[in-house]
Amino acid sequence: MLTQLEAFLLDPSITDIVINGDSGLWCDRGSGFVRAAEWECAEADVRALARTLISAGGRHIDEAHPCVDVRLARGIRAHAVLAPVSRGGTSISLRIPRQTPLSLADMVVGGGVTAEDCARLRAVVASRRNVLISGASGTGKTTLLGAMLAEVPHTERIVIIEDLSELLVTHPHVVSLEARQPNLEGVGGIDVTTLIREALRMSPDRLIVGECRGAEIAALLMALNTGHSGGAGTIHANSLQDIPARLEALGALAGLSVGALARQAASAIDVVIHLEKVDGVRRIASMGRLVMNDAGTLSAVSALDDCGV
Repeated sequence: MLTQLEAFLLDPSITDIVINGDSGLWCDRGSGFVRAAEWECAEADVRALARTLISAGGRHIDEAHPCVDVRLARGIRAHAVLAPVSRGGTSISLRIPRQTPLSLADMVVGGGVTAEDCARLRAVVASRRNVLISGASGTGKTTLLGAMLAEVPHTERIVIIEDLSELLVTHPHVVSLEARQPNLEGVGGIDVTTLIREALRMSPDRLIVGECRGAEIAALLMALNTGHSGGAGTIHANSLQDIPARLEALGALAGLSVGALARQAASAIDVVIHLEKVDGVRRIASMGRLVMNDAGTLSAVSALDDCGV
């Protein structure tokens, strides 16, 4: 099964692969998932494949730990859920990164970024604005962030913190830190929040958090509020206007009140960028900023005039 899967992994047009037990394999080449008619695999073989993939990423999956996420060779991100937690059979999800990062110029050619937005993004990087990029899964948040970081002057040091390393940056001075899960005895884990604290001691010119999924949002906002300009992070959100609610939910996991989160975020984040995927094209849907409203909570507005971009 691993040999059969390799043919899909080597296809440069495929960005995502999912396997749903013995129901089949689906590939996304940019226009949504399409079933691969040539793939046939029994549930027992899919379960064995999941164990092989997770083991290759240095972790273990079994009935006691049925849901595992790892990074494989070439930066491939693998997630597996064993049956019966996955009711339809063992589920495997693979995210395949580009081997050659896109530049902002490439994204203009591809239609994901307009020439006007490209100029704005370059101005954001040059003026060391703190940036938050949002969007649903697969909208290109990591790709855009990597393209923006490629515009950072080569005299600056970029420190990247990720749960699983995905961010590819064409830049000569990048340090990448990756969180580590506890071992089978429950020790040795290093979370993103801890890595943010460590990164602050590493003389970063740009502090980057690949994706904020939980309490680490508090550490990132604190870092960006203490003189670390030019930083960035990404989050999942459905629209520009939904970003405040998403931040509030993440802040609650860190024990931040709505008011405290609003003050921190409005002060720390200069520019927010929301991405969407339409007809297979990943593009910038809107750009704006975060503001405190009269109720003392957070709002997202489209105007960028106050950001100077």
